Amino acid sequence: MKMLLGCSLCLLLLLSCLSELGQSRTLLLNSCSVNVHTHELRKYYSDIRSHALAGDSEIGLKLMDKSMITGVQEGQTCCFMQLVLRFYVERVFRNYDCPQPQQQSHSSALANAFISIRKDIHKCHCLCSEETQRKIDSLHAEFIKLEVKQAAQKAVGELDTVLGWLDGLGHRTQG
Repeated sequence: MKMLLGCSLCLLLLLSCLSELGQSRTLLLNSCSVNVHTHELRKYYSDIRSHALAGDSEIGLKLMDKSMITGVQEGQTCCFMQLVLRFYVERVFRNYDCPQPQQQSHSSALANAFISIRKDIHKCHCLCSEETQRKIDSLHAEFIKLEVKQAAQKAVGELDTVLGWLDGLGHRTQG
């Protein structure tokens, strides 16, 4: 009987863990929605975060300020997210170096997840206002003030801000 109870408890714990891994958020982007596996993004990010933060020598400079994200205009979430993902895919991950193969693998997995989300968002046909474009232009302007590898490292270190924003955009679903 104890063995059966123990096996049942193990099975429940396993199902709980699998459920957590399969959890996603449905991000509501104006008239469109996109599923994002935030748990997966957080896992990959947590594996490279310490390296990114340790190598950031420009502590006083912020690329991705929280006010930039929290101040996104009504109706501009889709556009802003599309542009932020583009920035990370095309400028940041392309120039980010990890010293260890496992960290490089997690960085690549994170970049691929961003590419996948970006592909889904392209189906949304987001419209961008001038103000949203100016925000992203200011992000690019801060990025190019630094040497490209250093800027990429800083941007990866600030991914916590982006992931926190994504967490707040939608609701959990199983998928």
